[in-house]
Amino acid sequence: MNSTKITYFTLSTYFDTGHFKYLYFMIIISLYLFIAGANVLLIVVICAKRSLHEPMYMFLCSLFVNELYGSTGLFPFLLVQILSDVHNVSVPLCFLQIYCVYLYANVEIFTLGVMSYDRYVAVCFPLQYKTRMTCCKVAKIITFIWLCNAVNAAVLICVTATFQLCGNIINKVWCDCPSVTKLACSNTTFSDIYVPVYLLIVFFPIISLIFFSYMGILKVCFSGSKQTRQKAVSTCTPHLISLLNFYLGAFFELTQGRFNVSHVPDMLRAFLSLYWLMCPPVLNPILYGLSITKIRNICMNLTVRRRK
Repeated sequence: MNSTKITYFTLSTYFDTGHFKYLYFMIIISLYLFIAGANVLLIVVICAKRSLHEPMYMFLCSLFVNELYGSTGLFPFLLVQILSDVHNVSVPLCFLQIYCVYLYANVEIFTLGVMSYDRYVAVCFPLQYKTRMTCCKVAKIITFIWLCNAVNAAVLICVTATFQLCGNIINKVWCDCPSVTKLACSNTTFSDIYVPVYLLIVFFPIISLIFFSYMGILKVCFSGSKQTRQKAVSTCTPHLISLLNFYLGAFFELTQGRFNVSHVPDMLRAFLSLYWLMCPPVLNPILYGLSITKIRNICMNLTVRRRK
């Protein structure tokens, strides 16, 4: 098949919803406004209150910044596409969205992984926590996470952008790298090798870190006192729910990228594709804002002051 100069991609998963598109538009914009408002509130609270300048809250602040960034890379694009009759996207804008989404996904994976180790140290070595997890160390870890993944996402985009394409139909509601790679009629060997190697070197060590951290926490829970178990449950439950929620969505997305899901209804396919990009930014501010006493009390105090 001959390659051609592709100037735009067509997102084929969108379908005619008639006047319901205005309802979907209102739902999506409401979700985005909630995500933006909730995450900005928690970022401001953590940055403004000196009592929250601790390792756990610094990781949470990075998590909220990432979710605000990731949702901004997706929701405005969705809103435009929902109201549009022609679902085309220019090649530069498509690659920009791929960069934003992949940076969001990788920062989320790294941050959740490091947070599991932070909880492990807090539960299993409470007396050594302040020396092991200093604010300086945490700041360096957060900086490394963002810089490392920014470079990784840039490498992925640069490699994908060199492919000669033989088509422009993407079977998704947003741009992603596997869909663009499937359209390539040039050699994609480097990309085919790069992704598995990246998963092997980076992704699986993070999964191992999470697994061994929680194995250590469970060991302490079973062998420790009732007070220790209560502390472990209260401090780890929000993180564990956040972790499972994100990885469940990532599993849906990886399944769609690797297998033929053309038999799946368009609405369900669109939902599963968006789950990992929409649900964590909605759930996490609620989860951490309500379950962590310090954050909840500060937010409640701010609410009471505004009412007065």
